[in-house]
Amino acid sequence: MGKYAIAIHGGAGTISKSSLTPEKEKAFKDALEQAIMAGHGVLQQGGSALDAAEMAVMQLENSPLFNAGKGSVFTNDGKHEMDAAIMCGKTLEAGAVAGVRHIKNPIKLARKVKEESEYVLLAGQGAVEFALSQHIELASAEYFFDDYRYQQLLDARESGEVSLDHSEKKKQKFGTVGAVALDVNGNVAAATSTGGMTNKKYSRVGDTPLIGAGTYANNKTCAVSCTGHGEFFIRAVAAYDVSCLMEYKGYTLQQACDEVVLTKLQDIGGDGGLIAVNTDGEVVLSFNSDGMYRASKVNDEETFTAIYKEH
Repeated sequence: MGKYAIAIHGGAGTISKSSLTPEKEKAFKDALEQAIMAGHGVLQQGGSALDAAEMAVMQLENSPLFNAGKGSVFTNDGKHEMDAAIMCGKTLEAGAVAGVRHIKNPIKLARKVKEESEYVLLAGQGAVEFALSQHIELASAEYFFDDYRYQQLLDARESGEVSLDHSEKKKQKFGTVGAVALDVNGNVAAATSTGGMTNKKYSRVGDTPLIGAGTYANNKTCAVSCTGHGEFFIRAVAAYDVSCLMEYKGYTLQQACDEVVLTKLQDIGGDGGLIAVNTDGEVVLSFNSDGMYRASKVNDEETFTAIYKEH
């Protein structure tokens, strides 16, 4: 039986011990543990990296703690617009959705786009129409309503700021969930999902659903899922650049991730991080912010979960 591995993230940003109560910290770690074990269970049974990555992201979408699915932040007009993407490293096939509303699990819709359409990226109402044709589960506005998220919107409106999630500094909040996986057959996959920015306008779309920017997988190199200020990850073509550095320059996974996250992104002012796995089962969790909700598990080794930088 081949090696298998999975890693997940639940957002990055200015996350310090002082910003989380012990109860909140435990809740986040429990949610990360639940999600990674769900994905790991798929791999343990010989399932595909695609299925494992999708399963882990679905678990995170179902938690109100993370800015994706149920926990998605509010747009300026008090709605929820969600983005998601999934990619197969074996075939380079990908599916993504942007600006969708009322979709309970956007990652499931992204998977359907990959497998049941001739397209890669569907947006807005058209994506919802496709969801209906595929019998994807919808959810009411009440399902996505969260008092904490709504207060974030009111604060952002008052200050005139557009902000992401997971931060003490309102101008620097990052929130996205993602998973990368390697299955026993040597295939890698990546999946990413987000609720975007609090108080965002004009149907803004970040890096998450853009293949090569926030999500990428290629069996020649690795699978990558990003989290952070999307505009910078788009400009850096961050996820694909990790793969490029490995394929064309011979970088190790660690070297490639650090070059993108700690040098390239920082040089242009981009905060956040990414998770990556290669076909050797190596996992990298790299970020330049104060913290990143993250977890990983290789084969049946001990599960790693962490939030702050000191780990």
